[in-house]
Amino acid sequence: MADKLFIIEDVDIVKLYGANNVNYNFMASQFPKLKIISRGKELRVIGDDAEIMRFENKLNIIIEYLEHHQNLKESELSDIFLKNESFDNTAPDIIVYGNNGRIIRARTANQRKLVELYKENDLLFAVGPAGSGKTYTAIALAVCALRNKEVRKIILTRPAVEAGERLGFLPGDFKEKLDPYLQPLYDALNDMIPQRKLQTYIEDGTVQIAPLAYMRGRTLDNAFVILDEAQNTTLNQIKMFLTRMGCNAKFIVTGDITQIDLPCKNDSGLLKIRKILENVKNIGFIDFDNTDIIRHPLVKTIISAFEKNEENNIKHNKYKNDESNSKNRI
Repeated sequence: MADKLFIIEDVDIVKLYGANNVNYNFMASQFPKLKIISRGKELRVIGDDAEIMRFENKLNIIIEYLEHHQNLKESELSDIFLKNESFDNTAPDIIVYGNNGRIIRARTANQRKLVELYKENDLLFAVGPAGSGKTYTAIALAVCALRNKEVRKIILTRPAVEAGERLGFLPGDFKEKLDPYLQPLYDALNDMIPQRKLQTYIEDGTVQIAPLAYMRGRTLDNAFVILDEAQNTTLNQIKMFLTRMGCNAKFIVTGDITQIDLPCKNDSGLLKIRKILENVKNIGFIDFDNTDIIRHPLVKTIISAFEKNEENNIKHNKYKNDESNSKNRI
C-alpha cells in the first residue's frame, strides 16, 4: 500500500475542484481503488502504486488544461479521462509524464541503466554517441525529481564552445549569442513542462539554464544539476563543476568523446575523469553505444561510417609510421 502527497500550487484550487466539488468528486469516482483525501491545496492519495501513477498522470493533464484554458467544466474533465487510456501506465520504464499526457520512458537498455543507477548514486557520468538519449533521459529524471519535490531546482549547463562557428559572429547581445548553445536543453524541457509554467520556473529560478562559466563560485544545494556536452570541458573545468555539489544534490554529466570541439582534443576533461573517479563510491558510469540511438535510422549508419573511417585512418597512419621507421633503420 503506497501513500503519496500532491501539493497543488500552479492553478486555482476552486477551479480545479469545481463548484460544490463537482470536479473533485468526478475525479475520485474514476479511481475507486484509491483513497483520495483533500485538505486545501494538498491531495493525499493512498492505494496501489500503479493506480497512484495513473492518478498522477491524469492530474498533470488536468492541471495543464486548466493552466491553458483558465476554466474546467465537468464535461471537459470527462473528455480528459476518455483520452489516452490506451497508455501502459504501469510500465516500470516510465520516467515522467510530459505535456498532453505524453509518456517519457527509458527506451533502451542503457537508458534503463541510467535510471537504475540514478537511484543508487549522487553523481553519474553518461557517455555515448549523439542521439542515444543521454541528455533527454537525464532531464526527464530531473523533471520527475522536481515534481516529486526531491529537489527545489533544476540547473542545466553547457560549455559555450564553438563547433566550427565563432561566437562573436552571431548576431545579438550576450544572451542571444549563447541561446543557440543552450537550445537543445530548452527543447527537452518544452516536451515535459507546459510552456507557461516553464517560463515561470525560469523567471523565479526554479529552472536555470546557463553556460558552465556561470557555475564558478556557487554551491548547488537541493538541486538536480546536469552538465551537458562535457567532452568540451577541460579537466579543471569539470573539477570546478563537480565541486559545486551541495547538500541533497544530484549531478549527471553527459558527453560524447567523438565530438570534442576543443582545439586540442586530448585536453578534454571527460577523457580523463573516469580514471580519476571510477572507484569512488556513489559515482556511476554508463557507456551508451550505437544500439541506443533513437533518432532517424540514418544517424546510426552515419556514426558507424565515421567510426569505420577513423579506424582506417588510424591503421593508415600506423602503416606509414612503421614504414618510415623501417626506412630509418636501413
